[in-house]
Amino acid sequence: MSSSESTTEGTQAQIGTIRSSVEAVLLSVDRPVNAQQVADALNGIGIDATTELVDEAVLQLNEAYEDTGRSFRIEAVAAGYRFMTLAEYAPAIAAFQKARSSGRLSRAGIESLAIVAYEQPITRAKLESIRGVACGEVLRTLIDRKLITIKGRAEELGRPMLYGTTKQFLDAFGLSSIRDLPSVEELRAAHGQGE
Repeated sequence: MSSSESTTEGTQAQIGTIRSSVEAVLLSVDRPVNAQQVADALNGIGIDATTELVDEAVLQLNEAYEDTGRSFRIEAVAAGYRFMTLAEYAPAIAAFQKARSSGRLSRAGIESLAIVAYEQPITRAKLESIRGVACGEVLRTLIDRKLITIKGRAEELGRPMLYGTTKQFLDAFGLSSIRDLPSVEELRAAHGQGE
């Protein structure tokens, strides 16, 4: 085997490693990542990568996705790369998202959301002590619907997560901020339960 053939095989193996690594990185993020960030990360673990090699890996991945009839590809957006579905699958995605988000919240979901809204930031333990029942599944549903999110960790034993509402919560309820939530007195008055 000549040295040029050995170099070519080594370069192909390197591009293959970079290609797989780029794919793994992009699958793990929810925001666009630029080629330099990917190259820096790969160089940090001993994979000799440049932005040009990352760009080449993206081209090869997209060719492979197209050749195998995948419903997605890697697109350059917001000065970075991210996975995007192809336009022809938009109706299926829209139908799925609509079905997923159109379902009404259960009574447990509404109660938990109200407690989080008024008591935020709140730990799961405090939420469960107020409701008197386990709330893990309800919290997951509210997070999936982007009505609540993890706001940080409490400064107490075990550093439990703190939950709070999101901008989508404000949009869904027509509020400009949490300060616009009705007071307990306003809620009592609205339901004819004056003090």
